[in-house]
Amino acid sequence: MDPLSEVLSLLRPNSYGFRGLEAGGEWALAYTAAEGIKCFAVETGGCWLLDDQTPAAVWLDPGDFVLSPARRAFRLCSSPDVPAIDAYAFFPRVPPGETAVLNGGGSCTGVGGFFGFSGKHAERLLGMLPPVVHIRTEPDKLALRSSIERLMRELRVQRPGHALIAGHLAQALLIEALRLHLADDAMASAGWLFALGDPQILAAITAMHADPARKWTLAMLAGLAGMSRSSFALRYKEKVGESAMDYLTRWRMMVAADRLTHAGVSVAEAARGAGYESESAFGAAFKRIMGVSPRQHGRAARSRVVGRRNPLHISHANPERYVGEPRPG
Repeated sequence: MDPLSEVLSLLRPNSYGFRGLEAGGEWALAYTAAEGIKCFAVETGGCWLLDDQTPAAVWLDPGDFVLSPARRAFRLCSSPDVPAIDAYAFFPRVPPGETAVLNGGGSCTGVGGFFGFSGKHAERLLGMLPPVVHIRTEPDKLALRSSIERLMRELRVQRPGHALIAGHLAQALLIEALRLHLADDAMASAGWLFALGDPQILAAITAMHADPARKWTLAMLAGLAGMSRSSFALRYKEKVGESAMDYLTRWRMMVAADRLTHAGVSVAEAARGAGYESESAFGAAFKRIMGVSPRQHGRAARSRVVGRRNPLHISHANPERYVGEPRPG
């Protein structure tokens, strides 16, 4: 499995929701900081995107697609000075796949949605993504448009098997958006996602992901990248935002945490899978990265799993609400 697929697998997507928007006149929707990834695609007209932590507003043209993977508040609006209404109170009133109308519509149309994740370390992985992923080139926008249109049809019509198909389409849309952003050299920045666009750094990351238990050294990874040790160390930190050894330790702990949660392995097995001969050394590293001991993590994870419903499903008690609507705060 390639590194991007492995990272997204550890995120464990478990919910999603998409609804259309038709806004008119002077309008503004406020999205308070919430879990998961929020997204919006403009179909006609246009609007401003304002991130509360970034002073500059971004204009979204027809076809533009944005992801907001960080736990940050933002607004979509016709003008930055328009008073905003709460998007989390506005959209759930409308069934998934249908269109919410604001101020009678007529000025801007689009599709808004979210992706929820159950992975214990989802926040850590999402925190390494840029605050806003903006897809704006014509070929990229065209590539996403058909996926969005089909997803909305599946949600709206609800033919037999629509829930499973829509779930796969939602995940594919997220992966495609990240992949297109990764390919946009003009948007290159630091972080694990952008590092995957560098063939030499990708070679090292792929090797670490393929065999996290191996006793990797900086010299070994530099050799895989075809670079000197010092050049590799400098370039890796510039691209990823942390050293190769720090990344390796973090990845090992995330894999171990996932195995403790979902594979039911013992702490000793998780330690060996992470390349540690000493359970105590593994425990110290795990607590430093994850904030709790392996045993505490395992107990908490098992209590969360008990009674958990199948991922990416619709509640039969209330079929108009997708389980996992993003929680503000």
